[in-house]
Amino acid sequence: MADDDLQWRERQRRAVRAHAEAEARQRAADQAEAAALVASFAAEAIRLGLRTTRLSARSYDGRARYRTRISGWYIDRAHTRAVDRDGRFHLLTVPASLRARLFGVDPQPDPPPLVLGKGGRDGESLPLRDALRRRLAAGDSWG
Repeated sequence: MADDDLQWRERQRRAVRAHAEAEARQRAADQAEAAALVASFAAEAIRLGLRTTRLSARSYDGRARYRTRISGWYIDRAHTRAVDRDGRFHLLTVPASLRARLFGVDPQPDPPPLVLGKGGRDGESLPLRDALRRRLAAGDSWG
């Protein structure tokens, strides 16, 4: 009986490990696909001559906006997600701080998701591909 229990536990450990490895591979593949979409968007925006803007970041609570050194294009109407001229994705939300108000912030690029807003509380999500297409179609009139 104890031998069967040990074998069952080992099979469970292997199954859990295999599942975690498969999930990690899928996450890496999704991030690579999303990164390619973002890089392609930046190249197309530059080719089309879309005007870039100096991006700003918001505090998590949404009450403050902070300067950044990043130029690029907002890809959502809330101005919380953007793509810089180098084709990198940025989430533009940061902790509120006096230092940020005085000196600005330097948000680092984030791995882009294939679906914007996935798992959010408001239930609204949008495939990244669609968001980028909409942004390109809007041209310089994006607001």
